[in-house]
Amino acid sequence: MAIAVAFTGMSNSGKTTLIEKIAKILVPEYRVAIIKHDPKDKAVFDTLGKDSYKFSATGAEVVVASPTRTTYFSQKQKSFEEIVAMFGEIDLVLVEGLKTLPLPRICIARDEINMDYLGFCEAIAIDESIDASKLNLSKNIDILPLNEPTKVIEWIWKNAKEI
Repeated sequence: MAIAVAFTGMSNSGKTTLIEKIAKILVPEYRVAIIKHDPKDKAVFDTLGKDSYKFSATGAEVVVASPTRTTYFSQKQKSFEEIVAMFGEIDLVLVEGLKTLPLPRICIARDEINMDYLGFCEAIAIDESIDASKLNLSKNIDILPLNEPTKVIEWIWKNAKEI
């Protein structure tokens, strides 16, 4: 049985960094896979500093999904279920993007929050650049510390969806 959770947020909000930290903590004990959405089909692979390189360096299995390809290295788009099946035995899938997937989702925000993201998130991970006391959240959204990946992992174990 595997579980999955998704991360969303504006560019440069810290999604990749948080997923990378979580994977590094969990990979020694769990079979972790990461799926990154590339909606603009512009991913560059095996390049130092790029997301796919950082994710691969964690030791996790990695797929980058875009409108024209799924890189694991396939030349056709695959469904979430097909991608997960490619991993084989896996414990946890961390998804960056793919807003339409019905997964528990953590919105990542630094400096500013795009309120449009909160409509499909169950939690928000923020740093000290955002004053949590001033957030007027319209629904029950958990607030997580962006720079404490172990706290985010605790939330994941409680809220991730069985897939």
